Amino acid sequence: MAPPTAAAAHCQDLHGRELPHVAVFPLMAKGHTIPLLDLACLLRRRGLAAVTLLTTPGNAAFARAALLAGGVGAGGDAAVVELPFPAGHAPAGGESAEGVASASSFAAFAEATSPLRPRFEDALEAMRPPAGLLVADGFLYWAHASAAALGVPSVSFLGTSAFAHVVRDACVRDKPGASAQGHDDASTTGGTYTVPEFPDLRFSLADLVPPPPPPLMELDAKMAVAVAASHGVIMNTFHDLEGRYIEHWNRQIGPRAWPIGPQLCLARQSTSDAHASRPPWMLWLDEKAAAGRTVLYISLGTLAVIPEVQLKQVADGLERAGVDFLWAVRPNNADLGMGFEERVEGRGNVVREWVDQRDILGHSCVRGFLSHCGWNSVLESVAAGVPIVAWPIEFEQPVNAKFIVDELGIGVRVHSSDRTIRGLVKSNEITRVVRELMFGEDGMAMASKAAKLARQAQLAVSEVGSSWKAIEDMIRELCATSKARKSVDGLSKGSSVLTLRPIEAQQA
Repeated sequence: MAPPTAAAAHCQDLHGRELPHVAVFPLMAKGHTIPLLDLACLLRRRGLAAVTLLTTPGNAAFARAALLAGGVGAGGDAAVVELPFPAGHAPAGGESAEGVASASSFAAFAEATSPLRPRFEDALEAMRPPAGLLVADGFLYWAHASAAALGVPSVSFLGTSAFAHVVRDACVRDKPGASAQGHDDASTTGGTYTVPEFPDLRFSLADLVPPPPPPLMELDAKMAVAVAASHGVIMNTFHDLEGRYIEHWNRQIGPRAWPIGPQLCLARQSTSDAHASRPPWMLWLDEKAAAGRTVLYISLGTLAVIPEVQLKQVADGLERAGVDFLWAVRPNNADLGMGFEERVEGRGNVVREWVDQRDILGHSCVRGFLSHCGWNSVLESVAAGVPIVAWPIEFEQPVNAKFIVDELGIGVRVHSSDRTIRGLVKSNEITRVVRELMFGEDGMAMASKAAKLARQAQLAVSEVGSSWKAIEDMIRELCATSKARKSVDGLSKGSSVLTLRPIEAQQA
């Protein structure tokens, strides 16, 4: 592999002091990449660290554009290192998880990243000054082992809530509903599960995440080993939102959680300009705001494939609800029913391309969010003060939905006709929950609670906030650990001081 070349991240602060150097390695999926791009922006803009971001060539343009939108990237503020897949080893669906055929293929995609390991190790070892910390997605379990072998401390980025992590840990231990083995745990009665450490947490067994297929279970086991061996986990959350679950994780589970959110969704500086071009859906929202209209935003995630029969039920429910709405549809060729878009023209806008969800949720006229309850979407809604119509579809989303509705009180739950997660949600249910959130008294109370949480989120990332302090402590403590280790190693080997040799791009 050719040696790294060209200029990159500034490695000194305004006073000429050398900054710690942090390598950031996200999984190649937008829901995993965007929060770590935001972390890179945060570290650079606060002058806490020099940053090198690693990704594949197929994702590099998106990463560079996002860094530039976040106020870094130009003039060497952050480096992007490209790690090409060896010939014939790229994942079957392409270099991004959005290309996989279904969510069930996600484990295969994550495992297919491992051929990058030799090039990742070469890049990490070549960084000058040496990386003092690796922040890598938990799904890239092999990257943590590589960093450990090179003497670089690592932390895992886990893109789910502390609440979901704590509930999952309890379920792995207690195996609620395990009557197939001839017994039920004492915490499981009458089709419900009570978390022993939190007696107020009672789950319907149908609302707990079902056992994953074997490939996901194998991947989960590898991730658990990597997380346990790392120097901590970054959680995109904050104490006012999940304090008791963060504290429980740190006391009883570990390794240490660094709750540094929601600055990962508030970190990016606004780049809106009155004279800059705005996408048509944002102009449409501007028109709604000018007319004094409120809008429901709908997005059901980027990984789950929603059957067309279900999408048509959603379309019919929205039409009957009489609400103005902006719907980001995937896949972009989905059939929503004959004549639907023509009938709702003027009050409904269907967008069939990738949108910046945070811009939409932050718009003054957006009053509600019909969401699949992925944690990124939940946090973005919380940060914007927008209440949620909670429609979980897979993964840990049912647990997030319970947190939104029962604990935070900022959402109304969608139920399928058979009360299961994968059951069909009928159009009349869509109409009911949308009207309740957008027009009902309960919806007004949810909006008030969401606005309060948004203020707490802003405080958490302020200079006196808990998340501000957490990220400073993480960089100081872990990079100091790395520096001390390298100093000892250098003395024992008689090595000389390394000079600055930053990286911009690395090719095969």
